[in-house]
Amino acid sequence: MEQVRGHPEILPGFRWYDIPLQDCSIRTAIGGNGPPLLLLHGHPQTHLTWHKVAPVLAEKFTVIAADLRGYGDSSKPDGGPGHINYSKRAMALDQIQVMKALGFGQFSIVAHDRGARVAHRMALDHPDAVDRLVLLDIAPTATMYARTDMEFARRYFWWFFLIQPYPLPERLIAGDPDFFLDQHIERQINNPGAVDPLVLQEYRRCFANPATRHAICEDYRAAASVDLVHDAIDKDKRIQVPLLILWGAKGTVGALYDVLETWADKAIDVRGHAIDCGHSPQEEAPDELLNALKRFL
Repeated sequence: MEQVRGHPEILPGFRWYDIPLQDCSIRTAIGGNGPPLLLLHGHPQTHLTWHKVAPVLAEKFTVIAADLRGYGDSSKPDGGPGHINYSKRAMALDQIQVMKALGFGQFSIVAHDRGARVAHRMALDHPDAVDRLVLLDIAPTATMYARTDMEFARRYFWWFFLIQPYPLPERLIAGDPDFFLDQHIERQINNPGAVDPLVLQEYRRCFANPATRHAICEDYRAAASVDLVHDAIDKDKRIQVPLLILWGAKGTVGALYDVLETWADKAIDVRGHAIDCGHSPQEEAPDELLNALKRFL
């Protein structure tokens, strides 16, 4: 495990490491003391999406904010046959191995967007490792694809664009990566200015790497193929630990789904509510998110 230069100006008090695994390395930021708490980001963000809440959580927890494989400064392995290396099962195993390398056999998770899909799979595949689970602004992947209609396709067009065969989305995005990333974020953020300029600069730096953009496409391709196979096999499995679902009252998930209903048959103990924001509570409504996390965790 190698300590590396991070972003103390964005996440004060944290230390950064590259944690080597079998086929990749995972960039992590670690801070605080107390019970372990894993934070997992979404697309197109990195672990820095947590900068408004992680320092506060670090007052009570040992906070581990990790870049998913393919994202941020984690490595970008080949997608493999059928995009298997970006299945949520593979991405979940990464984080289990990261936590084991840090000496944590059991931990709680707060996860957003793509990271929340990884965390859902982690709770199914590694139930003994997860203590409590918080998922932000998602409905189950299989549910969202099964209930697709014109309104969902219009709002979440990238679910259908990024899954197109290589190299179509990669080459089109390469024409203006900053524009694509900025438009993606702006379409989902309800609170203008919620994304810190320094953090946005980091998102752009990572997204400028063609390997990152290809890995992101592989993540989405896996979600529309191998992940659905795994979900179908495990359709009767339930999350065994307490599950808190929070979503943006002004976002797509809250507008198109009865969010608690979509999770009612996915977990044995589920609760949750809307937060006054769009897609990214950790950036748009950090105080409201922290209050909910403190009550639950």
